[in-house]
Amino acid sequence: MKHLLLATLLLGLGACTATERGAAIGGVSGAAIGGAVSGDIRGAAVGGAVGTVAGALIGNAREPGQCYYRDRNGRRYTAACP
Repeated sequence: MKHLLLATLLLGLGACTATERGAAIGGVSGAAIGGAVSGDIRGAAVGGAVGTVAGALIGNAREPGQCYYRDRNGRRYTAACP
């Protein structure tokens, strides 16, 4: 199991874009955490799905040309950098 997890993580690091790398790392991490917390395969599946989406969103925000901003209400958003 550990070898499969390591292989999946290493394949994810070879992804082309920051979004793809973020999705791969988030999915593997989320599955590991979800499985450890719940102790069953359903928890690992839910954790993997949530981690994949979160990792892709974070990776996408790190793509060149995207900056973090805050509006006057304190909400954080991303937009094209000047």
